[in-house]
Amino acid sequence: MTRYYFDIRDDTGLYPDEEGLEFDTQQEAEVEAARSLANLAKDFATIRQDVSVEVRTEVERVFQAAFIFDRSRTKQ
Repeated sequence: MTRYYFDIRDDTGLYPDEEGLEFDTQQEAEVEAARSLANLAKDFATIRQDVSVEVRTEVERVFQAAFIFDRSRTKQ
């Protein structure tokens, strides 16, 4: 098993995951990151702020999942 850490980054900074979670595969960690990001996106969409989950092991950064709020001009 590998321990994955799910750090949260938003417009105010990086919030490191100090505990992490153990998974048998990276795919399981990707699913967890997607679930976490979906929950975060619900909150961050109301304040129109980008948020990402940066996933790492004890050795290296593995991947990043991001919610980017890109507002287009609204038609009047």
